[in-house]
This record gives sequence, C-alpha cells and structure tokens, in this order.
Amino acid sequence: MEQRTGPSSFQAVQGAAADPAFVPGITGLAPVKPVADPVEEPKDEVPEPQDAVPAPAPEAPEAADTDTDTDTEVVVDGPVFEAADRRARIVADATGVRLSLDEENCEFRWDEIGAVETEVSRFGRRFTVIVHTPDRRWYPIEIDAPAKAKVAEWESELDAVLDAFFDEGDGKTS
Repeated sequence: MEQRTGPSSFQAVQGAAADPAFVPGITGLAPVKPVADPVEEPKDEVPEPQDAVPAPAPEAPEAADTDTDTDTEVVVDGPVFEAADRRARIVADATGVRLSLDEENCEFRWDEIGAVETEVSRFGRRFTVIVHTPDRRWYPIEIDAPAKAKVAEWESELDAVLDAFFDEGDGKTS
C-alpha cells in the first residue's frame, strides 16, 4: 500500500490554482464582515422607560448540572491504550483510535479503520503505529519510549485493545 506522490498529485494543484473547489476538503474563505463604527448616544437624552417584564426563574438548576456532567464524562468499557512522548500521542479505546502530533489531531472510529500496524525501530526505543484506512491511505505516528521495556508493554496493551474492539469479521485485518 503506497500513497502516490507523482504527477497525479500535481494535477490537483493545477486545478486548484484556477478553482479552489477543485480539491476536495478545501472550502472558500469566509466573507469578511465590515466593522461598523461605534454609535455614540447623545448624553442629553433620557432613555425611554421600557415595560418591565420579569425574567423567568430557572426551573431546575440540578437538572442542568446533571446534563452537563453526562456530556463531558465519557464512559469507556474495556481496555484502553495510551502512549505519549513530548510531541506525539496515541489513544485507542472503545470509540476508536486518536492520533496527535503537536497541535494536529485525527480521530478514527473502528469502522473507518482497515488495519493497524506496529513497528519497532532498530534500537527498540521508537514505537511506530500506522493506521490504514479502507481507501488505501495510512497515517503513521512515532512515539519515543523512555526505555526499551516500555515498547514491549505498549505493544501488548495495543494488542489487547485491538483484540477487544477491532472487528475482523468484515474482511479487515490487523
């Protein structure tokens, strides 16, 4: 599985030069809203009295608190894999796989993943995880381990998560 980086990718650049909508995923610029000058009210005028309408009282503040708690709290059943270094992070749990490098993030649900591949560097301290999608794209991330023993621990933890959540019955392999 290889991503093409030859002349076919150059065609998208030529088309995008004339029409940015030619490249999928690129959106146009948002319209610029002109900044209005602040309107100054004359200080001599007295504001007109408005009808006083009482503000409705909150009905149940406890109900509002419980709704926000359930939105922020995510319950994960099963094993969770998490590995990170100073720049990169990978998290795999019941929802899928999340990769982060510096400020860039990507998230894959389990049904979006075709395969997950792991590699260990020659000297055994760099752990590479590659997420393959069914449309023949791959997303690698490298994490530097503090020790060689940590890489073996990460591999076993990731295997436990893949065994628990990755469905191989649909012709997918891990």
